[in-house]
Parts: sequence; C-alpha cells; structure tokens
Amino acid sequence: MSDTKNKLVFEKVNYIIMVVGVLFLALGFYVMTMDVGANEDWTDGITVGPIIIFIGFLVEFGAILYKPKKQ
Repeated sequence: MSDTKNKLVFEKVNYIIMVVGVLFLALGFYVMTMDVGANEDWTDGITVGPIIIFIGFLVEFGAILYKPKKQ
C-alpha cells in the first residue's frame, strides 16, 4: 500500500514540460502588462500577450497528454 502512495502521477519529463508551460504563461501576462500606460503603439502587448498565453496553455495540455516511452 505504501508503494502506491509514493508514486507520482506523471513522469519527470511531464513536470519539466509543465514548468515550461507555466513560464510561457507568465511571460504572456508580463507582455500584456508592459503596454499599460504606454503612449505609443499600445496594441503590441494586447496582440502578442494572448498569443504567448495560448501557446503556454497548449504546452500545458501537451504535458498532460505526453506519455514517455518505457525502456
């Protein structure tokens, strides 16, 4: 019973991919906040930020579905 208690749900590779996805999400939110109060072309953060966030969610989804090959 203790053997199943200590087993992780995902492999190490999945967690690394998840961290990359979280970094993409954080970067996207940061890009969106950079244009707040800017006088010049304010559409850059509003356009690029959500695209980066969408990529982050795709990476997270891929991390959940990724199944490493057993050796």
